[in-house]
Amino acid sequence: MTEHDTDIDFDFFEDEPPTQETSRGERLIPRRGPRGPQRPPRGPTNLTPLLRLVGLVAFAILIVVLLVFWIQSCQETGKEKTYKDYMSKVSEVASSSQQIGKGLSQALTAQGLKEAQVEQRVAGLARQEQLDVERAREITPPGTLRDEHQALVQALQFRVSGLNGLASALAATVKTKDTTRAGTVLADQMQRLLASDVIYSDSFKAPTSAELSRQGVTGTSASGGPLVPNSTFLQTSELVTPQAMATVLGQIRGSAVTTSSGGLRGTNLVSVKVQPQGTELSTTQQVTVILRTNLTFQVTVEDSGHSQEANIPVTLTIVQAGRPNITKRATIGFITPGEQKTVSFTNFQNPEVKPAVVKVEVKPVNGESNTSNNSADYPVIFSVA
Repeated sequence: MTEHDTDIDFDFFEDEPPTQETSRGERLIPRRGPRGPQRPPRGPTNLTPLLRLVGLVAFAILIVVLLVFWIQSCQETGKEKTYKDYMSKVSEVASSSQQIGKGLSQALTAQGLKEAQVEQRVAGLARQEQLDVERAREITPPGTLRDEHQALVQALQFRVSGLNGLASALAATVKTKDTTRAGTVLADQMQRLLASDVIYSDSFKAPTSAELSRQGVTGTSASGGPLVPNSTFLQTSELVTPQAMATVLGQIRGSAVTTSSGGLRGTNLVSVKVQPQGTELSTTQQVTVILRTNLTFQVTVEDSGHSQEANIPVTLTIVQAGRPNITKRATIGFITPGEQKTVSFTNFQNPEVKPAVVKVEVKPVNGESNTSNNSADYPVIFSVA
């Protein structure tokens, strides 16, 4: 071997080219330099879609709330209309029935009617009242007033029954000379009419008013009248007594009958007062009367006899020089011995501001011997407040 040969180096561990795995490893491990300070986290870059969503949800809730209130309002309006329409129909029937009751009072106290004529009038009123019963049955009440409506129909039926019974009783007692005995028979039928007023008031009007209040229905009916109307059939409760009906028969039959009461008969004028000032008129001194729109003269009359009296006319006349007389009339239905009753005269067209005389007369009853206390003249002078 030469020196040259000895210079040949055999390096079995000579560096080889990097393999693919080594290269990948080196790429997966990035080299990082020194870290700087961290930046704060960034907020959402766009809030508009979120705000729109919130707005849409709020608007939807508002629409739902308004819709609920609107539905409730419609329900309340419909309920109120239902109740008021019902009460308007009832008012028509109740008013008609009350007018029939006034017709009965007029028939029983009218002057100059014979017993057969009174009987016919009462029978005719019974037929009219039956029509009111049928009208009431055709009315459909709200569900909460079914029981009250049945009470209304029952009250009207009692009125029909009382009127028919009264007409029959008048026919049955036509030959009974003792009016006290006959009056007892008639009074039994009048009790039915009084019962009808009690049923109407206690079983219809009172509970109906309470139910309407509970339902929040107030004001007037659909026709503009009272929400729950009155319907008083018997104009005076005195008509239910045998004495009152005996007096009615006595007036109808005249002097052809005998009465059990007998004795002194008559009435007298007690006083005349001016309202609202509360001044009593005098027959000896001139009294100042203040002119007001609600000027009222109250005339008090007493039964000074021993018998009950009926259908007593009272007349008030204002006499002023140079002007037509102002005349008002009223009637006292029934008055018992020793009782005092007051009738009121209103709706005066303002008299002139000057002296006048107020004349009051109570018409004497049949058989009255002393009529000196039945009338009086009161000097007055009208003045403005």
